[in-house]
Amino acid sequence: MTVPSGRRERKKAETRQKIAETALRLFPERGYEAVGIRDVAAEADAAVTTLFSHFASKEALIFEQDDDFEQRLTQAATDRPPHEPLIPALRREVQALVRHCTAGGAAPIWRMIDASPELREYEESMRLRHAESLATAVAADLDLSRTTTACRAIARFVIDAYSLAREADDPQAAVDEIFQMIEAAWEATCPSAGSRG
Repeated sequence: MTVPSGRRERKKAETRQKIAETALRLFPERGYEAVGIRDVAAEADAAVTTLFSHFASKEALIFEQDDDFEQRLTQAATDRPPHEPLIPALRREVQALVRHCTAGGAAPIWRMIDASPELREYEESMRLRHAESLATAVAADLDLSRTTTACRAIARFVIDAYSLAREADDPQAAVDEIFQMIEAAWEATCPSAGSRG
């Protein structure tokens, strides 16, 4: 996550973090449906309007690192060194995200998400948005020379790799296995050998 520089930005980031941590503690403890926005705000010692200035919805509290994850994925594509192929760069970032989301203490959150149609729907719309952002970043790299369809498809595969891996018994092995298939699919779309992609 980007570290804010000024005092005001740091204070806002601290408030946001406190609200998110409170929500991620209360929801598994009491149940997602049983905890309201007012409960989270009161427990975090914040006004409801302050909560909504940081989070657009109750669901967004669960996926509080949504924007950061999206940015990390697009930056893995756009900020890689000039001669580094795309797929290994994306693989490293997905491995890091999977490590983060399968770390100790994450299981109750994922069980809660899996049990809630509302949260699953929110997660799916978030994944589609991440995939579109990643596809746009990949398509903007003229050195890759792939069709829009190929860029969109590979972005979807990458986003799905994250979801599939976090559900696997061995998440890191799953990332490796899935990315072997992604690499093969990406290579199959290569218009000519020797491209940067």
